[in-house]
Amino acid sequence: MAADLLFMTQTQTLLSTAPSVNPDFYRQMYTIRRMEETLLALYSQGQLFGTVHTCIGQEACAVGVVSALDRERDLVWSNHRSHGHFIAYSDAVEALVAEIMGRATGVCGGVGGTQHLHYRNFYSNGILGGTVPCAVGTALAEKQKGSGAITAVFLGDGALGEGVVYESLNMAALWSLPVLFVLEDNGYAQSTPRHLEHAGELIWRPGAFGIESAALEASTAERVFEAARQAVSYVRGEQRPFFLALSTYRLAAHSKGDDTRPQAEIELARQRDPLQQMRGQLAEQDGARLAEIETAVERRLEAAVHAAQAAPLPDPEAFRQRVGAW
Repeated sequence: MAADLLFMTQTQTLLSTAPSVNPDFYRQMYTIRRMEETLLALYSQGQLFGTVHTCIGQEACAVGVVSALDRERDLVWSNHRSHGHFIAYSDAVEALVAEIMGRATGVCGGVGGTQHLHYRNFYSNGILGGTVPCAVGTALAEKQKGSGAITAVFLGDGALGEGVVYESLNMAALWSLPVLFVLEDNGYAQSTPRHLEHAGELIWRPGAFGIESAALEASTAERVFEAARQAVSYVRGEQRPFFLALSTYRLAAHSKGDDTRPQAEIELARQRDPLQQMRGQLAEQDGARLAEIETAVERRLEAAVHAAQAAPLPDPEAFRQRVGAW
């Protein structure tokens, strides 16, 4: 518990400080935000295949955590709200846009769509809580191989209503596996508020399995990064699981339907939007750099959409082979 107390003390210190803005963190967060806004616009125009679930408002979680990982060897498991995690890991904007537009040039050849992505050591799946046991399995494999790699798995507060998550926590602790559980607690499971779904405090739950944990408000990518850096160091060094709970807020609807949350609540959250707070700081810190970043991102996204629109759809035979429909 001494290490955990030190971690919590350092995390609390982070909450009381105002670090300077990391321009690369802002670039990543702005890329994710504008990409998802672009996808919503494309959906409205009928240009997407399938639905999209955006992480608008939660970008600091993806950027902060993934930046603390070793992208060359660590594994990342994501969920239905995966775009931010994917971009933070890969920066493969063009391949993601093409994938969601159902093009052969997409990261999975237009077969995976928005929820089922695979790129190097990045995996996502739309089954609620379903990636958590997969993450535990890959952590076991990496430990047996002695690779030194760890696995990070992102899950929302809604996933803590799934029994398989607790089975996974139990096995990770029992077998002492190098897995970082990252809870993105945005307060809602689709449209159900947390207090109508979960009894007690979510941060208490890993402790029942002897898993160390820490909670942090994801107000800036820098703060999330510092907390994640410590968590990753613990998991890699101790070869044990850790549970990092990030308090965040989803500014957009669950998918693209009606949003039943109180409008006043959403507007209050917009005033605390980490991306806009970061933008204001960077404008004061280096306005020219801010303009350069935003211009480059806008041009890149425009080019990515045009390239996807011009790309071919998957060949039917190749499509059948890829999905296993022989």
